[in-house]
Amino acid sequence: MPSRDADWDPTERAKRDPPQRGKIPEPTIRRLSLYLRELREREETGQTTMSSKQLGEALGLTDAQVRKDLAVFGQFGHPGVGYRTGELIERIRKILGKDHQWNACIVGAGNIGRALLPYGRFRRDGFDLVAIFDRDPTVVGTSIGDHRVRPLEDLPSLVKSREIKIGIIAVPAEAAQETANRLIEAGVIGLLNFAPRRLDVGQRASVVNVDFSVALEQLAFQISLGHRGSTNATKS
Repeated sequence: MPSRDADWDPTERAKRDPPQRGKIPEPTIRRLSLYLRELREREETGQTTMSSKQLGEALGLTDAQVRKDLAVFGQFGHPGVGYRTGELIERIRKILGKDHQWNACIVGAGNIGRALLPYGRFRRDGFDLVAIFDRDPTVVGTSIGDHRVRPLEDLPSLVKSREIKIGIIAVPAEAAQETANRLIEAGVIGLLNFAPRRLDVGQRASVVNVDFSVALEQLAFQISLGHRGSTNATKS
């Protein structure tokens, strides 16, 4: 069984240049978010240190995988201690760009947009939804919580004045590309896309797609596999 000292690798003590974003595997970035969530939960219970074994077991990963992911960004552990929970939280937050507040806006005041806007945890996690836009004249001017729905014509000025860097696209598929173009032209550099359509933005902005249909299809596939496995086991 590896000791806590396994979390401290002397070969990692040397300073290294920050890794380039494009060279970091996407699965590693996704796991960093999982590490951060788990560490926060442990910190809230008063746990001040954590080993790679504990962190891995909590997430169904090996301790070697945890150390490998973190080693991409430098040396984190301490000999005889493992990871200091609060320290690792802050360093992962910085890696993920969550060490400062990001202002974001929503385009689309339909069901998804209305559901996202009042979600209070966004602000706690470093994202402040500061505006919502729609092109429907019957919706523009109405209020959702403390926000008034703005017309798309106000997008460029508000992106600039409120320093909005992230745009959340919650419009029908046929309007998604035009919406992405508007946001990028206004100065947005990151897009969270809920529309079921691939966006063509080249190198102009970073895009993360959230497709509920694909997620449900993957879940149905996993359930089907489990069901077929149970059926086969019964027959045998």
